[in-house]
Amino acid sequence: MLYMHSTIGCYDPECPPGGELREGFTLSTHSLQSRDDDSSSGRLTGLTEDDVEDEDEDFIDDREVEELFQQQVPAGVGDGQQRIFIVHPDVKWGRRKQHLTTAELMMAEAVGLVNTLDNWTVVDKIILSTKTPENKKIFGKGNFLHLTEKIKQTPGITAVFVNVERLSALSERELEEAWGVKVLDRYSVVLHIFRCNARTKEAKLQISLAEIPLLRSRLRNELANLDQQGGGARYIGGSGETFTEVQQRLLKEREMKIRFALERLRKKRHLLRSQRKHKDFPIISVMGYTNCGKTTLIKALTGDSGLQPRNQLFATLDVTVHAGQLPSRMTVLYVDTIGFLSQLPHQLIDSFSATLEDVKHSDLIIHVRDISHPETVNQKVNVLNVLKNLQIPDRLMSSMIEVHNKVDLIDNYQSSEPKALPISALKEQGLDELRRQVEEEIVKSTGKHILDLKVNLSTSQLSWLYKEATVQDVHVIADEGSAVVKVIISAAAYGRYKKLFTGR
Repeated sequence: MLYMHSTIGCYDPECPPGGELREGFTLSTHSLQSRDDDSSSGRLTGLTEDDVEDEDEDFIDDREVEELFQQQVPAGVGDGQQRIFIVHPDVKWGRRKQHLTTAELMMAEAVGLVNTLDNWTVVDKIILSTKTPENKKIFGKGNFLHLTEKIKQTPGITAVFVNVERLSALSERELEEAWGVKVLDRYSVVLHIFRCNARTKEAKLQISLAEIPLLRSRLRNELANLDQQGGGARYIGGSGETFTEVQQRLLKEREMKIRFALERLRKKRHLLRSQRKHKDFPIISVMGYTNCGKTTLIKALTGDSGLQPRNQLFATLDVTVHAGQLPSRMTVLYVDTIGFLSQLPHQLIDSFSATLEDVKHSDLIIHVRDISHPETVNQKVNVLNVLKNLQIPDRLMSSMIEVHNKVDLIDNYQSSEPKALPISALKEQGLDELRRQVEEEIVKSTGKHILDLKVNLSTSQLSWLYKEATVQDVHVIADEGSAVVKVIISAAAYGRYKKLFTGR
């Protein structure tokens, strides 16, 4: 086991209890009862919690996940109250310069990240210009000396948060030596937030995988200190391995174990996805920047009282699925996904690829934007870049519905993007038009047919259609004992219908 201190882990009472684990894939029970022949109520057909939570014997158990999650926590700032000094390097030119935002807005987001965590407080913050962000100390000599003096004169600081994607192991070591406190970057702060919000097996495993680069970086720093003392090259017992080699091997073994566990979860997710497809439920992924209102929108579209949206960054770490109905009474499944954030390394997104993989298999994507946010344009670019990196199919990108949420916070809102739908999920404004557009796109993307079928009322044809298709209208022809039924039906279900009732 590595010898690093377990100080960034969230062990305070406000964090979710480690023993209460759920599936990484959660299916809302709202409207998920089997329906009988009287199906006009529109309840969802046949998909029960047993379909979702019936695990095979080979599936990873809670204890194994919890062991991996708690076994090796990256070194950090410790438990209890944290007093954070935030430094934002304002890059003046070059490839690292931000063109769609400002230093002030980036600082505001960094403050928001810190405030997300219980017992963390921003004691001071500073924006400093730099022309040398690649240097190990980031700033030029004058600005660095000014910053160091300011940090040392601020009482009670427990850590400095440098608002950049990732600090190299060398930069981290140099800065900590200069400032005398722990130094964090966006990667480590966001991972700490993730760790505090992790509740399910899949979230905990994906966080553990994302922490590997941090552990590796900390290991390099610790081994560099040992090497200076001549300890890293010493052989351990009769193993033939140096201390350095042992630590690197243990970390590699941990990474392989986590990846193996995630692969087992990925197979389970594939099975669940196959079950949903078999049930013929269209799947709609709801995506957007963190805290843009995705969960509030899904609650408004489904009426699921079990959903409790929180005004908090990264409140959702797991895929959850919630049943809702479109104007035609067609049942669809809305998938709530993890929110995105700017300036996060690819390793973090890659670690959550198992969760985000569901998006590729959707029938439609809804991109939710907080149109009241001053960085809404930059946030849109970040979300689209992540979707591009995830290699989302062109058919989903071209059919994606963009909604401008929180228009109730803007006086006389006028969209500059004619295809975007203005809504307020909280006030439930604009949802009828959204449902109409969703239905239109779902019919196109799933290849469903809208048909008028003549049925014999003395047979089970009508009840079968209620179970296997979406019945929109029934016109009874009493003197013939028949009816003309308007349905939305998939090609596969229509094939079964013809085989059962027409012999074709």
